[in-house]
Amino acid sequence: MRTSLDTPGVNADSSALTAALIQRSFALGQAPLRPDMQELARQCVLDWVGVALAGSSEPLVQHLTAQAQEDGGHPQASLIGSDLKVSIRQAALINGAIGHAIDYDDANTGAQGHVTTAVLPAALAVAEARGLGGDALLRAFAAGYEMTGMVGQYVGREHYEHGFHGTCTVGSFGAACAAAVLMELDAATTAVALGIAGTQAGGMKAQFGTMCKPLHAGKAAENGVTGAQLAARGFTGRPDLLEAVQGFGAVTSPRTDARAALKIPQGGSHLHHNLFKYHSACYGTHASIEALYSLRQAHGIQPEDVLSVELDVEPGMKRMCSIAEPRTGLEAKFSLSLNAALVLAGEDTSSPATYSDETARRSDLVALRDRVELRFMPAAWPLMTAGARIRTHDGQEFAAHHDASIPDADLRRQRVRLERKFMALAEPAVGMSSAHTILRAIAEMERFKDIGSLMSLLRQPTRKPS
Repeated sequence: MRTSLDTPGVNADSSALTAALIQRSFALGQAPLRPDMQELARQCVLDWVGVALAGSSEPLVQHLTAQAQEDGGHPQASLIGSDLKVSIRQAALINGAIGHAIDYDDANTGAQGHVTTAVLPAALAVAEARGLGGDALLRAFAAGYEMTGMVGQYVGREHYEHGFHGTCTVGSFGAACAAAVLMELDAATTAVALGIAGTQAGGMKAQFGTMCKPLHAGKAAENGVTGAQLAARGFTGRPDLLEAVQGFGAVTSPRTDARAALKIPQGGSHLHHNLFKYHSACYGTHASIEALYSLRQAHGIQPEDVLSVELDVEPGMKRMCSIAEPRTGLEAKFSLSLNAALVLAGEDTSSPATYSDETARRSDLVALRDRVELRFMPAAWPLMTAGARIRTHDGQEFAAHHDASIPDADLRRQRVRLERKFMALAEPAVGMSSAHTILRAIAEMERFKDIGSLMSLLRQPTRKPS
Protein backbone atom coordinates (compact mmCIF):
# COMPACT_ATOMS: atom_id res chain seq x y z
CA MET A 1 0.00 0.00 0.00
CA ARG A 2 1.44 3.41 -0.98
CA THR A 3 1.80 6.08 1.72
CA SER A 4 2.11 9.84 1.39
CA LEU A 5 5.86 9.47 1.84
CA ASP A 6 6.42 7.11 -1.09
CA THR A 7 8.45 8.39 -4.04
CA PRO A 8 7.04 6.78 -7.20
CA GLY A 9 9.27 6.54 -10.25
CA VAL A 10 12.53 6.97 -8.34
CA ASN A 11 15.37 4.53 -8.94
CA ALA A 12 17.31 4.10 -5.70
CA ASP A 13 20.53 3.67 -7.69
CA SER A 14 20.08 6.81 -9.80
CA SER A 15 21.87 10.14 -9.37
CA ALA A 16 18.54 11.75 -8.44
CA LEU A 17 18.77 10.79 -4.76
CA THR A 18 18.66 14.37 -3.48
CA ALA A 19 15.57 15.10 -5.59
CA ALA A 20 13.85 12.01 -4.18
CA LEU A 21 14.64 12.98 -0.58
CA ILE A 22 13.28 16.47 -1.16
CA GLN A 23 10.10 15.02 -2.64
CA ARG A 24 9.58 12.82 0.42
CA SER A 25 10.26 15.67 2.84
CA PHE A 26 8.06 18.13 0.99
CA ALA A 27 5.18 15.64 1.24
CA LEU A 28 5.28 16.32 4.98
CA GLY A 29 6.11 20.00 4.90
CA GLN A 30 3.43 21.08 2.44
CA ALA A 31 0.39 19.10 3.63
CA PRO A 32 -1.45 18.56 6.93
CA LEU A 33 0.34 16.10 9.21
CA ARG A 34 -1.29 12.86 10.27
CA PRO A 35 -2.57 13.16 13.87
CA ASP A 36 0.07 10.76 15.23
CA MET A 37 2.88 12.67 13.51
CA GLN A 38 1.54 16.00 14.70
CA GLU A 39 1.48 14.67 18.26
CA LEU A 40 5.02 13.32 17.95
CA ALA A 41 6.21 16.66 16.60
CA ARG A 42 4.57 18.49 19.51
CA GLN A 43 6.21 16.07 21.93
CA CYS A 44 9.61 16.78 20.37
CA VAL A 45 9.01 20.51 20.82
CA LEU A 46 7.89 20.04 24.44
CA ASP A 47 10.89 17.92 25.33
CA TRP A 48 13.36 20.23 23.60
CA VAL A 49 11.95 23.38 25.19
CA GLY A 50 12.22 21.90 28.68
CA VAL A 51 15.79 20.81 28.07
CA ALA A 52 16.65 24.18 26.53
CA LEU A 53 15.22 26.15 29.45
CA ALA A 54 17.27 24.02 31.84
CA GLY A 55 20.39 24.47 29.70
CA SER A 56 20.01 28.19 29.03
CA SER A 57 22.17 29.22 32.00
CA GLU A 58 25.10 26.93 31.15
CA PRO A 59 28.50 28.65 30.77
CA LEU A 60 28.78 27.72 27.09
CA VAL A 61 25.56 29.64 26.41
CA GLN A 62 26.97 32.72 28.12
CA HIS A 63 30.05 32.56 25.87
CA LEU A 64 28.00 32.22 22.69
CA THR A 65 25.61 34.99 23.70
CA ALA A 66 28.45 37.34 24.55
CA GLN A 67 29.98 36.66 21.14
CA ALA A 68 26.67 37.38 19.39
CA GLN A 69 26.34 40.66 21.26
CA GLU A 70 29.87 41.61 20.27
CA ASP A 71 29.17 40.73 16.64
CA GLY A 72 25.92 42.69 16.56
CA GLY A 73 23.16 42.14 14.03
CA HIS A 74 19.48 42.71 13.36
CA PRO A 75 17.21 41.53 16.23
CA GLN A 76 15.00 39.11 14.33
CA ALA A 77 14.68 35.97 16.48
CA SER A 78 14.59 35.12 20.17
CA LEU A 79 17.09 33.36 22.38
CA ILE A 80 15.72 30.79 24.81
CA GLY A 81 15.81 31.95 28.44
CA SER A 82 16.94 35.47 27.55
CA ASP A 83 15.31 38.79 26.75
CA LEU A 84 17.66 39.20 23.78
CA LYS A 85 16.81 39.00 20.11
CA VAL A 86 19.54 38.34 17.56
CA SER A 87 19.82 37.57 13.85
CA ILE A 88 18.18 34.46 12.42
CA ARG A 89 21.52 32.68 12.00
CA GLN A 90 22.70 33.64 15.49
CA ALA A 91 19.44 32.41 17.02
CA ALA A 92 19.71 29.09 15.20
CA LEU A 93 23.31 28.65 16.37
CA ILE A 94 22.82 29.61 20.00
CA ASN A 95 19.44 27.94 20.53
CA GLY A 96 20.77 24.76 18.94
CA ALA A 97 23.64 24.76 21.42
CA ILE A 98 21.28 25.62 24.29
CA GLY A 99 19.09 22.63 23.45
CA HIS A 100 22.08 20.29 23.62
CA ALA A 101 23.95 22.01 26.47
CA ILE A 102 22.97 19.44 29.11
CA ASP A 103 22.79 16.51 26.66
CA TYR A 104 19.24 15.64 27.70
CA ASP A 105 17.52 16.08 24.32
CA ASP A 106 16.10 13.33 22.12
CA ALA A 107 18.02 11.08 19.74
CA ASN A 108 17.54 8.86 16.71
CA THR A 109 19.90 5.98 16.02
CA GLY A 110 19.06 5.81 12.31
CA ALA A 111 19.76 9.52 11.91
CA GLN A 112 23.11 9.15 13.72
CA GLY A 113 22.44 11.76 16.36
CA HIS A 114 20.15 14.26 18.05
CA VAL A 115 17.63 15.43 15.47
CA THR A 116 15.35 17.92 17.21
CA THR A 117 18.10 20.20 18.47
CA ALA A 118 19.61 20.36 14.98
CA VAL A 119 16.34 21.01 13.12
CA LEU A 120 13.95 22.81 15.47
CA PRO A 121 16.12 25.87 16.30
CA ALA A 122 16.53 26.56 12.58
CA ALA A 123 12.78 26.27 12.05
CA LEU A 124 11.96 28.43 15.08
CA ALA A 125 14.30 31.22 14.01
CA VAL A 126 12.98 31.33 10.43
CA ALA A 127 9.33 31.00 11.47
CA GLU A 128 9.59 33.75 14.09
CA ALA A 129 11.35 36.16 11.75
CA ARG A 130 8.76 35.55 9.02
CA GLY A 131 5.74 35.73 11.34
CA LEU A 132 4.64 32.16 10.60
CA GLY A 133 2.33 30.03 12.71
CA GLY A 134 2.60 26.86 14.77
CA ASP A 135 1.12 24.57 12.14
CA ALA A 136 3.69 25.67 9.56
CA LEU A 137 6.44 25.18 12.12
CA LEU A 138 5.38 21.63 12.98
CA ARG A 139 5.15 20.65 9.31
CA ALA A 140 8.56 22.11 8.53
CA PHE A 141 10.04 20.38 11.56
CA ALA A 142 8.57 17.03 10.44
CA ALA A 143 10.00 17.58 6.95
CA GLY A 144 13.43 18.41 8.34
CA TYR A 145 13.30 15.44 10.67
CA GLU A 146 12.52 13.12 7.76
CA MET A 147 15.38 14.56 5.72
CA THR A 148 17.77 13.98 8.62
CA GLY A 149 16.66 10.37 8.99
CA MET A 150 17.02 9.67 5.28
CA VAL A 151 20.50 11.20 5.06
CA GLY A 152 21.50 9.27 8.18
CA GLN A 153 20.40 6.05 6.54
CA TYR A 154 22.25 6.97 3.36
CA VAL A 155 25.64 7.38 5.04
CA GLY A 156 25.00 4.50 7.44
CA ARG A 157 26.40 3.69 10.84
CA GLU A 158 29.92 3.70 9.38
CA HIS A 159 29.69 7.50 9.15
CA TYR A 160 29.28 7.72 12.92
CA GLU A 161 31.83 5.02 13.69
CA HIS A 162 34.38 6.84 11.53
CA GLY A 163 34.22 9.74 13.97
CA PHE A 164 31.59 12.10 12.59
CA HIS A 165 28.95 13.44 14.98
CA GLY A 166 25.77 13.04 12.97
CA THR A 167 23.97 15.70 14.98
CA CYS A 168 26.10 18.26 13.13
CA THR A 169 26.85 16.53 9.83
CA VAL A 170 23.56 14.83 9.03
CA GLY A 171 21.55 17.37 11.02
CA SER A 172 22.70 20.21 8.75
CA PHE A 173 20.66 18.70 5.89
CA GLY A 174 17.54 18.45 8.06
CA ALA A 175 17.89 22.04 9.25
CA ALA A 176 18.27 23.25 5.66
CA CYS A 177 15.18 21.34 4.62
CA ALA A 178 13.06 22.78 7.45
CA ALA A 179 14.22 26.32 6.65
CA ALA A 180 13.53 25.80 2.94
CA VAL A 181 9.98 24.62 3.63
CA LEU A 182 9.26 27.70 5.76
CA MET A 183 10.82 29.98 3.14
CA GLU A 184 8.73 28.27 0.42
CA LEU A 185 11.73 27.44 -1.72
CA ASP A 186 11.11 25.23 -4.73
CA ALA A 187 12.71 21.80 -5.05
CA ALA A 188 15.59 22.98 -7.24
CA THR A 189 16.54 25.80 -4.86
CA THR A 190 16.17 23.47 -1.89
CA ALA A 191 18.63 21.05 -3.49
CA VAL A 192 21.19 23.85 -3.64
CA ALA A 193 20.37 24.81 -0.04
CA LEU A 194 21.12 21.24 1.04
CA GLY A 195 24.41 21.39 -0.83
CA ILE A 196 25.42 24.67 0.81
CA ALA A 197 24.52 23.33 4.24
CA GLY A 198 26.28 20.03 3.59
CA THR A 199 29.54 21.59 2.48
CA GLN A 200 29.72 23.41 5.85
CA ALA A 201 28.87 20.34 7.92
CA GLY A 202 31.45 19.11 10.42
CA GLY A 203 31.56 17.84 13.99
CA MET A 204 33.98 15.30 15.39
CA LYS A 205 33.16 12.79 18.13
CA ALA A 206 36.55 13.52 19.67
CA GLN A 207 34.89 16.66 21.09
CA PHE A 208 32.45 14.68 23.25
CA GLY A 209 32.67 15.84 26.85
CA THR A 210 33.48 19.45 25.86
CA MET A 211 31.45 22.54 24.97
CA CYS A 212 31.99 21.72 21.31
CA LYS A 213 29.48 18.86 21.38
CA PRO A 214 26.56 21.24 22.02
CA LEU A 215 28.13 23.61 19.50
CA HIS A 216 27.73 20.83 16.91
CA ALA A 217 23.94 21.06 17.27
CA GLY A 218 24.02 24.82 16.94
CA LYS A 219 26.23 24.65 13.86
CA ALA A 220 23.80 22.22 12.21
CA ALA A 221 20.94 24.64 12.73
CA GLU A 222 23.03 27.59 11.55
CA ASN A 223 24.34 25.67 8.52
CA GLY A 224 20.79 24.89 7.50
CA VAL A 225 19.62 28.47 7.80
CA THR A 226 22.67 29.72 5.90
CA GLY A 227 22.09 27.18 3.15
CA ALA A 228 18.47 28.19 2.67
CA GLN A 229 19.15 31.92 2.86
CA LEU A 230 22.02 31.87 0.38
CA ALA A 231 20.25 29.53 -2.04
CA ALA A 232 17.23 31.85 -2.01
CA ARG A 233 19.53 34.69 -3.08
CA GLY A 234 20.91 32.72 -6.01
CA PHE A 235 24.15 31.56 -4.39
CA THR A 236 25.39 28.54 -6.34
CA GLY A 237 26.32 25.10 -5.12
CA ARG A 238 25.94 21.52 -6.25
CA PRO A 239 22.32 20.30 -6.07
CA ASP A 240 23.55 16.70 -5.71
CA LEU A 241 26.21 17.08 -3.01
CA LEU A 242 24.93 13.99 -1.19
CA GLU A 243 25.55 11.55 -4.04
CA ALA A 244 28.20 13.42 -6.06
CA VAL A 245 31.68 12.05 -6.69
CA GLN A 246 33.77 13.41 -3.80
CA GLY A 247 30.51 14.66 -2.32
CA PHE A 248 29.17 14.34 1.20
CA GLY A 249 28.41 10.62 1.08
CA ALA A 250 31.62 9.56 -0.62
CA VAL A 251 33.82 11.65 1.65
CA THR A 252 32.20 10.89 5.01
CA SER A 253 31.22 7.23 4.70
CA PRO A 254 32.91 4.10 3.31
CA ARG A 255 29.51 2.69 2.34
CA THR A 256 26.54 4.73 1.17
CA ASP A 257 23.16 3.12 0.52
CA ALA A 258 20.54 4.95 -1.56
CA ARG A 259 18.03 2.14 -1.07
CA ALA A 260 18.30 2.48 2.70
CA ALA A 261 17.74 6.23 2.37
CA LEU A 262 14.55 5.71 0.38
CA LYS A 263 13.13 2.87 2.45
CA ILE A 264 9.93 3.82 4.29
CA PRO A 265 10.56 3.32 8.03
CA GLN A 266 8.19 1.28 10.15
CA GLY A 267 5.33 3.53 11.19
CA GLY A 268 5.70 5.63 8.06
CA SER A 269 8.38 8.13 9.07
CA HIS A 270 11.68 8.57 10.89
CA LEU A 271 9.84 10.70 13.43
CA HIS A 272 8.19 7.50 14.67
CA HIS A 273 11.64 6.29 15.75
CA ASN A 274 12.50 9.29 17.90
CA LEU A 275 13.97 8.29 21.27
CA PHE A 276 13.38 10.53 24.27
CA LYS A 277 15.86 10.66 27.12
CA TYR A 278 14.94 10.12 30.74
CA HIS A 279 18.52 10.13 32.04
CA SER A 280 20.66 13.26 31.74
CA ALA A 281 23.62 11.54 30.08
CA CYS A 282 24.72 10.36 26.64
CA TYR A 283 22.05 8.11 25.15
CA GLY A 284 24.68 5.40 24.78
CA THR A 285 24.64 4.96 28.56
CA HIS A 286 20.87 4.53 28.88
CA ALA A 287 20.59 0.81 28.21
CA SER A 288 23.21 0.08 30.88
CA ILE A 289 21.55 2.49 33.32
CA GLU A 290 18.15 0.84 32.86
CA ALA A 291 19.57 -2.67 33.22
CA LEU A 292 21.38 -1.75 36.43
CA TYR A 293 18.37 0.09 37.84
CA SER A 294 16.25 -3.02 37.34
CA LEU A 295 18.78 -5.17 39.20
CA ARG A 296 19.18 -2.71 42.05
CA GLN A 297 15.43 -2.41 42.53
CA ALA A 298 14.67 -6.12 42.15
CA HIS A 299 17.35 -7.32 44.55
CA GLY A 300 17.86 -4.39 46.90
CA ILE A 301 21.56 -4.17 46.05
CA GLN A 302 23.51 -1.59 48.08
CA PRO A 303 26.86 -0.02 47.11
CA GLU A 304 28.71 -1.94 49.83
CA ASP A 305 27.36 -5.24 48.43
CA VAL A 306 29.03 -4.79 45.04
CA LEU A 307 32.16 -6.79 44.31
CA SER A 308 32.23 -6.18 40.55
CA VAL A 309 30.11 -5.11 37.60
CA GLU A 310 30.32 -6.19 33.97
CA LEU A 311 28.61 -4.26 31.19
CA ASP A 312 28.20 -5.82 27.74
CA VAL A 313 27.83 -3.00 25.22
CA GLU A 314 28.05 -2.45 21.47
CA PRO A 315 31.59 -1.96 20.15
CA GLY A 316 30.90 1.61 19.09
CA MET A 317 30.61 2.63 22.74
CA LYS A 318 34.40 2.45 22.96
CA ARG A 319 34.56 5.71 21.02
CA MET A 320 31.34 7.18 22.30
CA CYS A 321 30.93 7.03 26.08
CA SER A 322 33.81 5.12 27.66
CA ILE A 323 35.67 7.92 29.45
CA ALA A 324 37.37 5.90 32.17
CA GLU A 325 38.20 8.67 34.65
CA PRO A 326 35.90 11.64 34.08
CA ARG A 327 36.97 14.83 35.84
CA THR A 328 34.05 17.10 34.91
CA GLY A 329 30.28 16.89 34.81
CA LEU A 330 30.36 17.01 31.02
CA GLU A 331 32.81 14.10 30.88
CA ALA A 332 30.68 12.18 33.39
CA LYS A 333 27.83 12.11 30.87
CA PHE A 334 30.09 10.08 28.56
CA SER A 335 31.33 7.55 31.10
CA LEU A 336 29.55 4.20 31.22
CA SER A 337 31.48 3.22 34.34
CA LEU A 338 30.63 6.38 36.28
CA ASN A 339 26.98 6.15 35.28
CA ALA A 340 26.98 2.59 36.58
CA ALA A 341 28.36 3.90 39.86
CA LEU A 342 25.66 6.57 40.01
CA VAL A 343 22.95 3.94 39.63
CA LEU A 344 24.47 1.64 42.25
CA ALA A 345 24.82 4.55 44.66
CA GLY A 346 21.16 5.47 44.23
CA GLU A 347 21.84 8.83 42.60
CA ASP A 348 19.19 10.47 40.42
CA THR A 349 20.41 10.17 36.82
CA SER A 350 17.30 12.02 35.61
CA SER A 351 18.55 15.24 37.22
CA PRO A 352 21.04 17.41 35.30
CA ALA A 353 22.38 18.60 38.66
CA THR A 354 23.74 15.10 39.30
CA TYR A 355 26.32 15.58 36.56
CA SER A 356 28.62 18.06 38.26
CA ASP A 357 32.39 18.30 38.54
CA GLU A 358 32.11 17.45 42.23
CA THR A 359 30.07 14.33 41.58
CA ALA A 360 32.50 13.10 38.94
CA ARG A 361 35.32 13.15 41.51
CA ARG A 362 33.44 11.93 44.60
CA SER A 363 35.51 9.25 46.30
CA ASP A 364 32.68 6.76 46.91
CA LEU A 365 31.60 7.00 43.27
CA VAL A 366 35.17 6.67 42.03
CA ALA A 367 35.54 3.48 44.11
CA LEU A 368 32.36 2.04 42.56
CA ARG A 369 33.36 3.23 39.10
CA ASP A 370 36.63 1.33 39.30
CA ARG A 371 34.76 -1.94 39.93
CA VAL A 372 33.03 -1.69 36.56
CA GLU A 373 34.40 -3.61 33.57
CA LEU A 374 33.26 -2.70 30.06
CA ARG A 375 32.99 -5.61 27.62
CA PHE A 376 32.75 -4.46 24.02
CA MET A 377 30.74 -7.00 22.08
CA PRO A 378 31.23 -8.14 18.45
CA ALA A 379 30.00 -6.00 15.57
CA ALA A 380 26.70 -7.87 15.34
CA TRP A 381 25.66 -6.72 18.82
CA PRO A 382 22.42 -4.66 18.51
CA LEU A 383 22.69 -0.89 18.78
CA MET A 384 21.70 0.74 22.06
CA THR A 385 21.38 -2.54 23.96
CA ALA A 386 23.32 -3.61 27.03
CA GLY A 387 23.74 -6.55 29.34
CA ALA A 388 24.65 -6.01 32.99
CA ARG A 389 25.98 -8.42 35.63
CA ILE A 390 26.53 -7.58 39.26
CA ARG A 391 28.57 -9.85 41.53
CA THR A 392 28.25 -9.33 45.26
CA HIS A 393 30.68 -10.01 48.09
CA ASP A 394 28.53 -12.90 49.34
CA GLY A 395 28.96 -14.79 46.05
CA GLN A 396 25.66 -13.96 44.33
CA GLU A 397 25.40 -12.91 40.70
CA PHE A 398 22.53 -10.97 39.10
CA ALA A 399 22.07 -10.25 35.40
CA ALA A 400 19.75 -8.12 33.26
CA HIS A 401 19.47 -6.89 29.68
CA HIS A 402 17.89 -3.75 28.23
CA ASP A 403 17.19 -2.50 24.72
CA ALA A 404 17.08 1.31 24.58
CA SER A 405 16.49 1.45 20.82
CA ILE A 406 12.72 0.89 20.97
CA PRO A 407 10.48 4.00 21.19
CA ASP A 408 7.31 3.97 23.25
CA ALA A 409 4.35 3.07 21.01
CA ASP A 410 1.84 4.52 23.49
CA LEU A 411 1.87 8.25 22.70
CA ARG A 412 -0.44 9.15 25.58
CA ARG A 413 1.80 7.42 28.10
CA GLN A 414 4.82 9.04 26.51
CA ARG A 415 3.24 12.48 26.73
CA VAL A 416 2.56 12.04 30.45
CA ARG A 417 6.16 11.04 31.03
CA LEU A 418 7.46 13.95 28.94
CA GLU A 419 5.23 16.44 30.74
CA ARG A 420 6.67 15.23 34.04
CA LYS A 421 10.20 15.63 32.68
CA PHE A 422 9.34 19.07 31.29
CA MET A 423 8.07 20.37 34.62
CA ALA A 424 11.11 19.02 36.46
CA LEU A 425 13.39 20.92 34.07
CA ALA A 426 11.35 24.07 33.40
CA GLU A 427 10.05 24.89 36.86
CA PRO A 428 13.49 25.64 38.39
CA ALA A 429 14.25 27.80 35.36
CA VAL A 430 11.10 29.89 34.99
CA GLY A 431 8.86 29.07 37.96
CA MET A 432 5.83 26.82 38.25
CA SER A 433 3.27 29.23 36.80
CA SER A 434 5.32 30.05 33.69
CA ALA A 435 6.23 26.39 33.18
CA HIS A 436 2.54 25.41 33.16
CA THR A 437 1.75 28.26 30.75
CA ILE A 438 4.46 27.09 28.33
CA LEU A 439 3.33 23.48 28.60
CA ARG A 440 -0.26 24.42 27.73
CA ALA A 441 0.89 26.59 24.84
CA ILE A 442 2.91 23.80 23.25
CA ALA A 443 0.00 21.39 23.66
CA GLU A 444 -1.99 23.51 21.19
CA MET A 445 0.81 25.21 19.29
CA GLU A 446 -0.61 24.37 15.86
CA ARG A 447 -3.31 26.97 16.62
CA PHE A 448 -0.78 29.78 17.01
CA LYS A 449 -1.06 32.24 14.11
CA ASP A 450 2.39 33.61 14.91
CA ILE A 451 5.05 31.44 16.56
CA GLY A 452 6.39 34.65 18.10
CA SER A 453 3.67 34.27 20.73
CA LEU A 454 5.32 31.06 21.95
CA MET A 455 8.82 32.50 21.69
CA SER A 456 7.79 35.43 23.89
CA LEU A 457 7.09 32.91 26.66
CA LEU A 458 10.57 31.43 26.27
CA ARG A 459 12.48 34.73 26.22
CA GLN A 460 12.04 35.47 29.89
CA PRO A 461 15.23 35.33 31.97
CA THR A 462 15.80 32.07 33.78
CA ARG A 463 15.87 31.28 37.53
CA LYS A 464 12.70 33.13 38.41
CA PRO A 465 11.16 32.19 41.76
CA SER A 466 8.04 30.01 41.79
